[in-house]
Order: sequence, then C-alpha cells, then structure tokens
Amino acid sequence: MSVTTQDPAAPVEPTEPVEHGRLDRFFEITRRGSTVRREVLAGITTFATMAYIVVLNPLIIGTAPDADGNLLGIAPVAGVTALVAAVMTILMGVVGRVPFAVATGLGLNAFVAYAVASQMTWAEAMGLVVIEGLIITVLVMTGFRKAVFRAIPAELKAAIAAGIGLFIAFIGFVDGGLVRRMPDAAGTTVPVQLGGDGTLRGWPTVVFLVGLLVTGILVARKVKAGVLIGIVVTTVVAVIVNALTKPGPAFVDGKPNPTGWQLNVPTLPDPLVSAPDLHLVGNVSFGAFAHVGVMTALLLVFTLVLADFFDVMGTTVGLAKQANLTTADGTDMPRLDKVLLVDGVAAVAGGAGSASSATTYVESSAGIADGGRTGLTSVVTGLLFLGALLLTPLVSLVPSEAAGPALVIVGALMVRQVKEIDFTDVGVAVPAFLTMTLMPFTYSITNGIGAGFVSWVAIRVAQGKARTIHPLLWAVAIAFVLYFGINLVKAVTGVN
Repeated sequence: MSVTTQDPAAPVEPTEPVEHGRLDRFFEITRRGSTVRREVLAGITTFATMAYIVVLNPLIIGTAPDADGNLLGIAPVAGVTALVAAVMTILMGVVGRVPFAVATGLGLNAFVAYAVASQMTWAEAMGLVVIEGLIITVLVMTGFRKAVFRAIPAELKAAIAAGIGLFIAFIGFVDGGLVRRMPDAAGTTVPVQLGGDGTLRGWPTVVFLVGLLVTGILVARKVKAGVLIGIVVTTVVAVIVNALTKPGPAFVDGKPNPTGWQLNVPTLPDPLVSAPDLHLVGNVSFGAFAHVGVMTALLLVFTLVLADFFDVMGTTVGLAKQANLTTADGTDMPRLDKVLLVDGVAAVAGGAGSASSATTYVESSAGIADGGRTGLTSVVTGLLFLGALLLTPLVSLVPSEAAGPALVIVGALMVRQVKEIDFTDVGVAVPAFLTMTLMPFTYSITNGIGAGFVSWVAIRVAQGKARTIHPLLWAVAIAFVLYFGINLVKAVTGVN
C-alpha cells in the first residue's frame, strides 16, 4: 500500500497485501486502510519532527532558576524529557490506539519555568503540575472532557484544525529562521520580520528553503513517506553545508548571529551514546500552598488546567480530523475517552518526572500526513524516544531548519479544513476567524480556542439564538472569560 500525503481528511485505500495477524487486529491497521510498513514510517516521521523537544525543553526548564536560584540542569532535563515522551507515547499507542505522540508541552513549560518556578522551588512547581494533571484526569474520568469535545460545533472544530495548521506552519517558519522577532531597539510596532534584518541571509536559511522545496515536491507527487524523506534529505544537506561553511549557532556568547543555525548545529556529536541522567524523577513537593499561599497556588493551578485542557482538546480535534478518525458528523472519534485519559496521565507523569506537563503533540500531524492512522505509529515514535535516552546527543543532529519545512507543508494540508466553514454566516465566520488567526498570532492554541468559544456565544446571543448554545459552551466561555481576565481577578482578590 502506497503512503501518500494526500488530503488528510480523505480515506486511504490499501494497494498492498493486507495483514491479518494479532498486530493488525489489535491496532485495526487494515480496517483503517494502512499497513505495518506505513505505520512504521509514519512513526519515524513524527519522531523526526518533534525530537527537537529533547533539545529545546532542557534549554527552557533546565536553565531557568527557581525562587531559590537553583537550576534543574540541561542534561537531567533532557533525560526525563525523553523518558516521559517515550513512555506516554507508547501508552497512547497501546491504550488510545491513535497516531498521536506525547511530550512536554511547549508554552506550558515556559509558563512553569517563568511564572511558577520563579515563585517557589522547582520541586513545588512540579507538584502543582502533578495536581493539574490529576484534575485533568478526574475531568476525563467523569466524562466532562469528552462531553466538551462533543459539544464543540462542527464549524469550530474545522476552524480549530485549520488554525492549528496555520500555527504549526508559523512554528516551522520561525524554527527555520524565515520569520524572526523584530529587535526591540528597532523602535517599530511590527513584531516580526523576514529573516534577521528584513532580508534572507545565511546558509541555514538556504537549507530551510531547499527543504521546503524538496518536501513540497515530494508531497505534491505523493511520494511514499515524502515528509520523512524531506526531513532526512534536508538534514544531510544541513550537515554538508555546516561542514563547508561553518555558520555557527544563532547566538554566540550571548550575541545574535543572524546567519547562524536557529536551534542546534547539525554536527555529529561526540560521544554518540551516553547514559541518561534520570535523578530528577520523583523530585516533587506539594509545599507550594504553604510557600506562596493558597490563593496564588490555586490561580496557578487553574491557569495550568485551563491551558492544558483546551490545548489538548484543540490538538485532538485537529489531528483526529486530519487522520479521518472522526465520525461523519465530526462529533466523536474512536476511543476518545482513552485518548483523553492517557493525556491526563501524561500531565501527571510530566510533573512527576520534572519534565513539565506532557501533552498530545501537534507535530503528530507530520506522521499522519505520511499515512499514520493507528496506535502503531505512536508505539514506533515512543520506541525511538526510548532510543533517544541513550542517543540524546545524536537527536541534536536534526536542525530546526530541516524539521521546519515539514511543519509548513503539513500546515498547508491542515488549513484546507476551512472548506467546511460557512463564512457567509457572520455568527460562524467571526469565531472561526478569531480561532484560526489568534493561534499563530499569540503563539497559543488555547488563546485561539478561547476567543472562538467566547465570540461564538456572544454573537449567537446577539443574534437571538441563545437557545441553540450548548450548556457546556456557556460554561467553557465563562471559564475563558476568567482565563483572559486573570490579571483582573488577581487585582480584585489582591493576589500577586
């Protein structure tokens, strides 16, 4: 059966002999129109697009001091990041049986590092993450999280999927260095620009553009595992280019290097294999309530819960639609309760492992675009993360300039969900537009979903259609009003 990167919502038709063994029956590989080979390749693709988290999370969590000035350290965080990703992704594949990978959530890790740990010890901060995960898990077990999934209007689900497409494409452009933050000294209100100075410069940028062209051509020609091949080819080009031109990293001695590699320099590490440092596992304390006060701790937990809850909800909606796993009316998907349960447990595991809250990864869309349709894809990705425990240095070989093009191309595929949105209805068009645009513009899936929910309710009420609003949408919209107005809540309650 050929692996094609066709319309992600279209069913996949098998063209190779089908398998009927235990593996096939357990994961429903043939039933979902896939093959073992395709699932394995998709799992490799997903790993290749998100392996950067083993490098990036330590730079965020491992280098930020807590209130006592203590650091977790880069090497230990790299180890626990790979461990949590491996265990929870395999669990997602076996229990949820969907091609969704799990790892430390970006955005949430920054919030934990700079807004939570800065007020307490790292052990106490991770204790709050564990509490957040337990709350999420309880919400799943009571059926609340699944009920919210089903209550989301089909148009908003399509907007969420399209918005995630824009979001991951934006991530790809930023990681590839094509889009960069404007220097604060520029004295302009424009937040981003083309390249480091408004122009395209440097060999890493050339590598990104080559990768974008190669991956785009492979996908357009429906080449088997086109996204994965694009990443591999671009990585090889990056290694060669780096050896010949030596552009260096994006920052040298704290000073920007506009022609350098954005995240990691593509060179063979020495040594290739090293034993993981896992001493941070279990380094958790629940003393935050005594340390910073009950109200402050509760507000921090509330923020973590709301962000995690809807970030995952949006990602699950988008990935499920891309993999053609939703029902015809888009209101449900197979084993949704199991998928959400694993994600809740992942948040607990992330805190217990000191890697920060783990969550379903939007980069799973790359493996889905390469044909992944079952949990076997996730099992393969998880096993590769297990390998990364020993090969953590080698993971850094793939630069963001090589993974970025894959995210851009996959984002383009996901944006096509807009065809399901009726833009002639203002009550649909405005919430959908806010959902799609605020995800990349605020670098947050949660913000986009929140704006969509709140505006959906407000406009429907203004249109005299309040009775058509699902009760859970009312509750969620009110929760998001509190979420967006958290600073006002702090001011009223006197909490810092």
